[in-house]
Amino acid sequence: MKDRYLEVTFRKGKPLAAYLYLARSVGAKSTRTEEALPGVLVDFSASGEPIGLEIITPTSVTVSQINVVLSKLGLAAISPEELAPLQAA
Repeated sequence: MKDRYLEVTFRKGKPLAAYLYLARSVGAKSTRTEEALPGVLVDFSASGEPIGLEIITPTSVTVSQINVVLSKLGLAAISPEELAPLQAA
């Protein structure tokens, strides 16, 4: 997968959880998860490649916090527009 994208699960019109899929090798699967900050977990492949961010408290996580995590992983920052679905409801 070349591009990252956000998937949001809603319940009663409110975001319940979200997952930011990161660019990854074809067939990469999560084998390890680490907490990056409260409410955000990073999934890693067997090779140690970060493949996604689990956002378990989407209403309390900010773009700045996500960008701190992405920076620590050596990845490009995310724009507020990319996380807009979290604030849409």
